[in-house]
Amino acid sequence: MIRTLQPGQRCEVWIASATGTSELAFSTDNLLLEAPNWTLNGQALILNGDGALWRLDLSGGLEKIAITGIPDLNNDHVLAPDGTTIYLSANDGHLYRAALDGGEATKITDDDGWFHFLHGISPDGQTLAYVGIDGGDFTQPGRLITIPAGGGPATAIDVDGHCDGPEYSPDGEWLYFNTEAFTDRPGHAQLARVRASHRGTPERLLESGTVDWFPHLSPDGRLASYIRFPGGTVGHPADLRVDVVVVSTSDWATPLHTWPLFGGQGTLNVNSWSPDSERFAYVAYPGNLSEGAS
Repeated sequence: MIRTLQPGQRCEVWIASATGTSELAFSTDNLLLEAPNWTLNGQALILNGDGALWRLDLSGGLEKIAITGIPDLNNDHVLAPDGTTIYLSANDGHLYRAALDGGEATKITDDDGWFHFLHGISPDGQTLAYVGIDGGDFTQPGRLITIPAGGGPATAIDVDGHCDGPEYSPDGEWLYFNTEAFTDRPGHAQLARVRASHRGTPERLLESGTVDWFPHLSPDGRLASYIRFPGGTVGHPADLRVDVVVVSTSDWATPLHTWPLFGGQGTLNVNSWSPDSERFAYVAYPGNLSEGAS
């Protein structure tokens, strides 16, 4: 399903710095954009919206990327380390590969009965990490799975409870993700990591009363961003009061900076750090809604 803005709502793309400042990069009341990736040259953001892929030039201008041979896109997409290829999740439940400049897309995943939601690519560009939903039944827990970037046999990682957002550390040694494995409370996602080699048990990164999703490490590995939902939230819905948080990877329990906003789904689904690790992007969806956005 393609998300759209509600009456009176707008979409704002923000750039936050590692030092705690932020600036509005783009605003529109015509198009709901989601999930920014930062291009390798540091000059643009790649986002999805209206089922398509878009390039937001940070010096000004939003342009649709003409990718063919693919169904409507969702907000799970990652750039390859070479900066010229993008891997995409589509609403048919499959993963695709395409040139970042556009053109024909290639399907990667087989018709194995699962829905595939992409979140990570290994630093060498050889392996993708995604969340698998068996039979597309969203009452079933999401599983952490890896697959060769060119397609091939999938390998599941043994983690209990619903999981989401698997993303490689810059050294390729770990997968960072959120999971309900540490609690019996429905929906109480917490941040964790597990060895990318599939050896060992998951390691909890912090214990909190909030619902914490989508840990994203900076390219230098020093910092991480994530989105914090109110306690009791189930899943990662849209249109809530949430916080975008930055921490040091040496101390996940102590926020360095926090940005309260109205958003959730689409705000920070994929890694949006700049190549120099100095900034990252996120999306807010304020408006005159019944939930009280401002």
